[in-house]
Parts: sequence; structure tokens; C-alpha cells
Amino acid sequence: MDINDDFQEILDYAHNWNWVPDWEIVKEIYQNVPNSYSVLTPFAYSYLEELIRSTTTQYGREFLDEKGKPKRRKVGLSLLKLAKKENKDNVEYIKTLDEIKKYFEDSSNLDNVDNRNSVDHGYMHPRFWTQESFEKLIHDIAGISKYAKF
Repeated sequence: MDINDDFQEILDYAHNWNWVPDWEIVKEIYQNVPNSYSVLTPFAYSYLEELIRSTTTQYGREFLDEKGKPKRRKVGLSLLKLAKKENKDNVEYIKTLDEIKKYFEDSSNLDNVDNRNSVDHGYMHPRFWTQESFEKLIHDIAGISKYAKF
């Protein structure tokens, strides 16, 4: 698929009110300023995680602890594990989750990998992100988009 097809696939399955307007802006920015991938990458990782969350019982809900304070929702590998557990009958989705696991594997400031942890936790400076890795991330998001339950 070409990057524009990938953007369209994401738009076809994204939540109409919450995500489509932002994805349209991302697409427009990227088409007009291809070097913008370094500012668009964190958004894409945030969306990927929310897309996966939409396939779990944690989507759209706030959980409270015994004191009535909000509990943290699962993120990263814990979220992937929950999604796999709650969708165990959907073999194709489980396979897709296994393919994107690389984006959620642990990393540290000694790693030179481009995944969610390196990006969102600041382990990898944006100048080291690449256009190729951004387009691969967009392609993988497009590939999992059909499973969204927004």
C-alpha cells in the first residue's frame, strides 16, 4: 500500500468525532511537509494504543480504586496481553497483535530502537526517527485498523 492508501484505511475505521479530524490534519501536514514525521510520530503511537484499547473492556471506561480514585488503565505490553485475552477467538486479530508487538517492547536510554517506549519516554531523540519508520508505523496502524471497535 502507498502512504495515502494507509491514511485512508485509518480514516475509514477511526472514531468519527474523536480521531478522524486529527488524522485528516496529520495526512494534510505529512503530504505538505514530509519532514514532519518527527512531530507526527508520537500522535501515531498514541492512536495505535487507543485503537488496541478499543478492542478491550477498558475502552471508554474509567476504573476507580477502593478509595474512589481513578486507576491507571493498561498500556504497552499489558494492554496487548489484555487485548489478546479478550479477543482470543479472533485468530487474525491475535496474529496482527503479535506482529505489532515490536512497537511495545521495553526499551531504555541505551537502545537505538524506534518504538512506543523509546519515543514516548524520550529515550530516542526525534532527530533519530526516520521517515521510513514513520511510514512503516502508519502502514501497520492501517493494517490493524479494521479491528477497531470505536
